[in-house]
Amino acid sequence: MSDRLIGMRYWALFAAKLLAAAAPLYGLLVLLASLFPPKPKDAPDNWALANSSQALLCNLALLGWFLLCTGVMYLIVWDQRHRCRVCLRRLRMPVETGSWSHMLQLGRPRIEYICPYGHGTLRQEEIQILGLEAPQWDQTADLWEDLCAASKDSEGGSKGAL
Repeated sequence: MSDRLIGMRYWALFAAKLLAAAAPLYGLLVLLASLFPPKPKDAPDNWALANSSQALLCNLALLGWFLLCTGVMYLIVWDQRHRCRVCLRRLRMPVETGSWSHMLQLGRPRIEYICPYGHGTLRQEEIQILGLEAPQWDQTADLWEDLCAASKDSEGGSKGAL
């Protein structure tokens, strides 16, 4: 598959998740709007002050709806960032690399996730010091072949030494 098609699948999944979440959230907003009647046409300008308890309940309901929408959006983005760019499966096997006490030798601490099917790795900084740093996605042809070849070479070398 071409890189362009792979990227389109990744963003199409993101758009589908947003649409799937937007439908029930919009339905909830319509339900909230129907619970609170609109301002009457012949009401004075200070009508909201006279019905302050109802206005307060309406504002609290809208605040709760907004916080729910924000939480759902955060979860969608968090889930999307931890997906393989090729097969769209969740990335697995987090490995911590680096060390704060040996930063000059091992580098800053990072967390690396790999695709279970060997499509690539995602490297994230453990702590964002310099602001928001984008995670680095490294796509490989077949990660498992490289890892298995390295283990076969080490097994062959140890048998020859015996």
